[in-house]
Amino acid sequence: MDVLYFAWVRERIGLPREQVETSASTVADLVEELRAREDRYAAAFADLSALRVALDQELSEFDAPLAGVREVAFFPPMTGG
Repeated sequence: MDVLYFAWVRERIGLPREQVETSASTVADLVEELRAREDRYAAAFADLSALRVALDQELSEFDAPLAGVREVAFFPPMTGG
């Protein structure tokens, strides 16, 4: 699946996107797999309360299933003004 990173998440990881092969069943499981990769991923996903996730461009939750999902995007909360 494609995994996209935006704003400071992208800065910490050093990539805007990547293809990930995963056996994760939920977003939270995917996050755990990513955290285990390297320190830069652990830093980016250290505080999930500071992150939002979208599955196939639909805002979602970290306990959402990944079955059938083609794209996961991680980004900080947005504020309007």
